[in-house]
Formats: sequence, C-alpha cells, structure tokens
Amino acid sequence: MTSDTPNAGGRRRGLLARLRRARSTPRGRGRRRLGAAVRLTLALFLAGGAYTVFAPSLSAQDTPQFTGAAADGKALFDVSCISCHGRNAQGVEGRGPSLIGVGAASVEFQVGTGRMPMARQEAQAERKPPVFSDEETRQLGQYIQELGGGPQVPAGEVAAGGDIAEGGRLFRINCSSCHAFSGGGGALSSGKYAPGLGPATDRQIYAAMLTGPQNMPVFGDNQLTPEQKADVIAFIQDGLKNDRDPGGLFNLGRYGPSTEGLAIFLVGIVALVFASLWIAGKS
Repeated sequence: MTSDTPNAGGRRRGLLARLRRARSTPRGRGRRRLGAAVRLTLALFLAGGAYTVFAPSLSAQDTPQFTGAAADGKALFDVSCISCHGRNAQGVEGRGPSLIGVGAASVEFQVGTGRMPMARQEAQAERKPPVFSDEETRQLGQYIQELGGGPQVPAGEVAAGGDIAEGGRLFRINCSSCHAFSGGGGALSSGKYAPGLGPATDRQIYAAMLTGPQNMPVFGDNQLTPEQKADVIAFIQDGLKNDRDPGGLFNLGRYGPSTEGLAIFLVGIVALVFASLWIAGKS
C-alpha cells in the first residue's frame, strides 16, 4: 500500500497537468493570433500615415497646378482647341492628335503660323494669318509644355552670331532638297509640299527644325546643334531674303544661273531657227 500511494498521486498530478495544458493551449494560440492581428493593423496604419505625409502630391495629379501663363493658356485651350485635341490635350480619335510631349516649340510653330486651328482636315495644314496673338500663342505653348513637356525654343535671339557661309552649307545639305536652293519651296508626294521660307521668322524656323512638322524631319540638337541652327537661320534670313540673287544677271525666280541659261538656250534656238528659215527663203 505504501508503495502504490505515491505512484497513484504522481499519476493524478500528471493527469491534472495534462488537462491544464490542454485547456490553456487554445487560449494561448488565440492570444497569439489576436496579438499578431493587432500588430499587423498598427503596422498598416503607420505605413499609410507615413505615405500620406511624405507623398502629398498624389492628390494633386488629377488637378495639376499651372503657372499664370499656363493657366491662361489652359483657358484658351478649353475654348478653342479642346473639341479636336480633347480634355487635357490627350487627343480625339479622327479629329486631332494628342499634344502630350510635343512641347511649346510645336505650338509656337503651328499656332504662330496660323496652321492651327485648322478649318478642316487636309493633306497638309496651310499657313494662314494667325488666330491668336503672340502673347496668347506663348500662353498656349506654356500650358502644353507644363502639361506634358517636350522641346522648347530657347529664349532670346535664336540666330545671334550665326555664320551665313556655314549656314549655307548646312542648308544645301539638309534643306534644299525640299525647300529648293532659293528657299522657295517645292512639291512633295501625296498632295503635300515644302512651303516657301519667305514669311518665316527666326523662331518659327527654329521651332520647325526642333519639331519636324508634317513631312519635315526632326533636327534635334544631336543632328544640328543650337549653333548650327543659328547658322541655318542666318543664311535663310540674310543670305536668301536680304541678299542679292544667288547667281546670274537677271531675276528669274531667284534660282540662279540655271534658269537664265535655259532661257538663253531656248531664245537662241528659236532665233537660229528663224534665221535659218530666212536665209533659206532668200537663197
């Protein structure tokens, strides 16, 4: 009896301990799960608060803030351009392309030369008297620039210090095949044409080289540096517009001696034919 009593008591204590562990295990797991959920919730709240504090510009993306000139340009755009180019200049299929990324240079060329707004869809936009003033054109350009970025015409005189001789060489290599050696323009395929350069201003020529409107290739700064662009503009404005004819004695379309040689040849041939007939008639 004495030997069985301690063993029976030990078994009872072991049984009670196992029962207590069995009861306490679900409670311990529940507490651990609850604690993990609380910690996760707190972590999410902290992460959201930090993101809100350090990224406040997220709410401003839908309503971007513009400078004064760009805000005025947006007001002009919403009245005159939105029907073709869409809300926020994202374009309208079948009417007008997106203007995101075209930059202020494209606006300065297209709007400043009266090509935009277009009255109707054509093979090519023609130069017309501009609808907007220079200030309004600048405001529209600033709005498009701040909206999507893109190339810009530098401020100030873009042709200052241009080398006319070097500009003539660059013009003959890059421009004369379309605009002709005299800058008078010429016909292209599909009803398009290279316009004459007579009415173009310095900034319009620079903007055209930067943006490549219509069939014109783009001459970025990696193709023609700003200094080379200034050389080309100096040649067009001083070498073509204000200088004498590019060769010959007479003004036959400002194409140089080739047209004069052709005219002299034709006149000479006709004179020789009539002289031959007269001599034959006399004999």
